[in-house]
Amino acid sequence: MIEARDLSKRYGDRLAVDSLTFTVAPGVVTGFLGPNGAGKSTTMRMILGLDAPTGGTVRVNGRRYAEHRDPLRQIGALLEAKAVHTGRSARDHLLALGATHGIGRRRVDEVIDLVGLREVAGKRAGGFSLGMGQRLGIAAALLGDPAVVMLDEPVNGLDPDGIRWIRGLLRGLAAEGRTVFVSSHLMSEMAQTADHLIVVGRGRLLADVSLAEFTRQASRTTVRVRSPQAAALRDLLAGPDVTITGGEPGLLEVSGLRREVIGDRAAAAGLTLHELTATEASLEEAFMTMTRDAVEYAGATAGETR
Repeated sequence: MIEARDLSKRYGDRLAVDSLTFTVAPGVVTGFLGPNGAGKSTTMRMILGLDAPTGGTVRVNGRRYAEHRDPLRQIGALLEAKAVHTGRSARDHLLALGATHGIGRRRVDEVIDLVGLREVAGKRAGGFSLGMGQRLGIAAALLGDPAVVMLDEPVNGLDPDGIRWIRGLLRGLAAEGRTVFVSSHLMSEMAQTADHLIVVGRGRLLADVSLAEFTRQASRTTVRVRSPQAAALRDLLAGPDVTITGGEPGLLEVSGLRREVIGDRAAAAGLTLHELTATEASLEEAFMTMTRDAVEYAGATAGETR
């Protein structure tokens, strides 16, 4: 388990992390989301003691990371895929890490097989592609068979097969009762992997909820309505808190009214409906809505540059 309480980090005049309080629980995959500059990497570095908090505390399994006698068995982390001795082979890199905890060749070979690097285990890590480096970093994170696994952007550089593999790996680790904390900018991947989300913006906590609840909170449900009497239906449903758009004849997209309300009003007015479908916003849409005011560097759209 990871527990942060009023965690803050200041660099000069800049407050990178602002009084974050959250708990990453075992048994689920917790996604860590936020725009660039939101404080995600700084928070992860403070969890590992690489950066000292300006204020607050963070504990891994009840203690500060530095207080554990066997840190690799407590938390396995990947923050930078290329943080390896480039002159060592993948196997020697893992053996060197394992030697600090009495972890031998057998476990090293197990994690090499787990991440799919057996064919290149004897090659120098400096020649690895980004995807191979990610796999080696994940192997290092799993080397101590830790209770907590924390990965920063683990799918960077992976091909589609590799992305599917790590999705199954993370879910499998959570199913074993481990604490799994993973950051990513790929919303589509988080939507398929995470059970719970912690979302930050400009160093502040924006949300700490289940994936389903986050999507519900951050956006309004849109109801797709198809009717041969769409014009009359539009007039019937119009209201101050209702948004109605139409992309094609006979089709309305209605926000601000539940599907049941739309159906009841149409029936009472004798209007025919051919479709009445509620659609939740995607995770990406919900994320963009919630973090709109927390983006540090916002580019203009094509239309805005003309």
